[in-house]
Amino acid sequence: MLHLTLGTIANIIGAKLEGDVDHVITGLATLAGALPHQVSFLANMKYANQLDMTQAGAVILNADQAKLFNGHCLVLDNPYLGYAKLSQEFSPAPSFSGIDESVKIHASATIGDAVNLAAGVVIGAHVTLGNAVSIGPNSVIGAHCSIGSGTTIAANVSLYHGIEVGAFCIIHSGAVIGADGFGFAKDGPDWVKIAQLGGVIIGDHVEIGAGTSIDRGALDNTIIGYGVKLDNQVQIAHNVELGDYTAIAGCTAIAGSTKLGKHCTIAGACGITGHLTLADGVHVTAMSLVTHSIAEAGAYSSGTGLDKNQQWRRNATRFKQLDQMAKRLKQLESEIAQFQS
Repeated sequence: MLHLTLGTIANIIGAKLEGDVDHVITGLATLAGALPHQVSFLANMKYANQLDMTQAGAVILNADQAKLFNGHCLVLDNPYLGYAKLSQEFSPAPSFSGIDESVKIHASATIGDAVNLAAGVVIGAHVTLGNAVSIGPNSVIGAHCSIGSGTTIAANVSLYHGIEVGAFCIIHSGAVIGADGFGFAKDGPDWVKIAQLGGVIIGDHVEIGAGTSIDRGALDNTIIGYGVKLDNQVQIAHNVELGDYTAIAGCTAIAGSTKLGKHCTIAGACGITGHLTLADGVHVTAMSLVTHSIAEAGAYSSGTGLDKNQQWRRNATRFKQLDQMAKRLKQLESEIAQFQS
């Protein structure tokens, strides 16, 4: 079990400590559940009332919040960021050690130093693994892939051929990178498959969630920019381009050849149709359907919010009448204008 003093923690997260530098901490917890040997944080003022009852050994707070708490305070502008940094110190994630005897490595592969390969891993022809790459059990790395230094790949991940993964990436279990894009040409009643000749290029410091799929390009590559974060069960179709630092929540699907700018955030269960362009700094709220390009930064939504079923049905009926109502309104405005003249 890791033991850190509050003085050490303050240095790690860049906080000003108001309290005992030698107080020992062994973990993190919520305000409601924390004990004296644990640190908590306040990122949402909805939970501020819990400061009066928490038993936490210290709380990460901003300067205004710290005035509400009588215990040890770790003060910084962004408590949630402080919590994120500290959580990495206490992460219990297991690490692999060395190369398991069951691993299959093609003779043409290039393996860096301090690489960890768990049981059942398969490394294809002409693969390049950077230093300190870790690959979990039963993951398969196809021919001509390259994986940058410090990248971690969990169990049961599949990288098809010709995939480039940057340095210090994290790819979670069940992710599939480089499967064929959904491309077919109609031939009478039949479908003729279009061979997918591109690849996937993934930048540094990207995280890809469990069960997420990123398709290879049809001709050019599918591109995932620097620092992109993808949640679980995200579908990225062929030739999509994601700008640097864009984040996409679970169950969102992006159709082929759509380009997202930098610093975009796409909430859960959204759909974005193909061949669109979204500007830098676009935020799409949950369960929205994006059917046209977006040229300006800002928040966008579609659909309707939850309501009682009876009220929703009434509103849905009105939606179908909007066009007719608009035409009637235009006619009335025209008649009023004629009357006034």
